[in-house]
Amino acid sequence: MSHFFRHLPAYAGLGLLWLLHWLPLPLLRGLGWVLGRLLFLLGRERRRVARTNLRLCFPLWSEARREQVLRQHFVAFARALLDRPLFWWAPRQRLERLIRLKGGEYLQRDDGRPTLILAPHFVGLDAGGVMMTMSTPLVSVYSNQKHPVFNAVFLAGRLRFNGPLLLSRQEGMRRALKAMKSGLPFYYLPDMDFGRKESIFVPFFGVQAATITGVSRLVRATGARVVPCISRLIPGGYEVELLPPWEEFPGASVEADTAFMNRFIETQVLTMPEQYFWLHKRFKTRPEGEARIY
Repeated sequence: MSHFFRHLPAYAGLGLLWLLHWLPLPLLRGLGWVLGRLLFLLGRERRRVARTNLRLCFPLWSEARREQVLRQHFVAFARALLDRPLFWWAPRQRLERLIRLKGGEYLQRDDGRPTLILAPHFVGLDAGGVMMTMSTPLVSVYSNQKHPVFNAVFLAGRLRFNGPLLLSRQEGMRRALKAMKSGLPFYYLPDMDFGRKESIFVPFFGVQAATITGVSRLVRATGARVVPCISRLIPGGYEVELLPPWEEFPGASVEADTAFMNRFIETQVLTMPEQYFWLHKRFKTRPEGEARIY
């Protein structure tokens, strides 16, 4: 009982989120627009981070265009945030109506090769994860949340379909490697700044970015194919598109592979720049001797 009262605010917040999953999508999207505008106005620090990222990545854009994308990003982020209760509690039938899968044939191959599903950080990433778990058993890595109540709910939401093997980031990649070799596709999110350890500096929109080399190393260790997974927020829900496996990958070196990955992500960002996760401090880790950016 003491546990309940100690975490009462968290339970109250989860109760409100649970109520959201009953709302029709148009109403949720309307609430997301309002929340996005509020976050833009009140989130001074995150607004500064996103504005800095856009300035670094798109220096040739006019300030007006960057500001427009910035405002659109806050709305897209808020809408995806309010959609999360759907992924945790809505019935499968509703999710199958809301999330449309394209390119599913690229997931099903019978040549014995493992599959690495490359999922860049677009705001619809959670929809992509849900669709992948509804489509196939898989393995993925997640970050533990600081609050135990929210951590339990988030984890349960990701375990709803097909019993995926979810590994905490603290467990490392050894178990993921073993799972891939046993035939489980690996839903992998490699495009954030995880610090200097196990990262190398390669360009991202012309800016040196600390980038983990896991995609290259996993493919070299397992012979896996890389199937990109792009999740888009669309008016009727989400579109999750699997693209053809990369050809001639891996290449000459781990460094060349990691730079190739970033160039690929750039091409996808340019199709919907407002939906990439600009709130993250992507350039926080700097090469030796470079000044801090944020």
